[in-house]
Amino acid sequence: MTLLLVVALAAIYALFLLWYGGSAKPLRQDEIDGFMNAFGSGYREADEQAALDDMRALLANDDGREFVMHNLVRHRPKALYPPGLGFGDDARAADQRYGKAIVWPLLRYGNLPIFIARRCGDFIEPEGADHWHYVALVRYRSRRDFLRFVAKTDSRDIFIHKWAAIEKTHVFPVRPIVSLVFVRGAVAALLALLGFALHALLS
Repeated sequence: MTLLLVVALAAIYALFLLWYGGSAKPLRQDEIDGFMNAFGSGYREADEQAALDDMRALLANDDGREFVMHNLVRHRPKALYPPGLGFGDDARAADQRYGKAIVWPLLRYGNLPIFIARRCGDFIEPEGADHWHYVALVRYRSRRDFLRFVAKTDSRDIFIHKWAAIEKTHVFPVRPIVSLVFVRGAVAALLALLGFALHALLS
């Protein structure tokens, strides 16, 4: 029974590692071109070309490795939906609708929000700095999976909530130098604890 339990938990962890990934082949140019040709329908028309330029810059020199997207967000004073929609004018509620809509597409491709925090004060702030309301760090297992996520969510029904909620945002990729976020280790530890608990229960 103990051996069977160890094998089962090891198999679960192997499946998790397969889903979580973190190292893949870099994007091919034909993949990039194909996506760029289809990209943009979910964005505000005025910002579409800027979004395309930003996407091309992100995809340049892809190394296939996992990365973290750093999001700084400032809400509108009131949500700005097109006339006739009955969602109300609460910008935070609009942002929450967007957040709920993207959870499954994120997880489907091995991407994971690892840190979300609301601003709680001021400290060192240069003159003219933007006043952000919250920061979100989202881990993507590769730029290819980021594209898959964007393609899955590139829909007016989803992005209408984002642009209704957000007055300004600054988004850029980062790669940790020092990090205490150990997702792989945390999952391994949880499975080990589960194994010990099951072993004690079945003994």
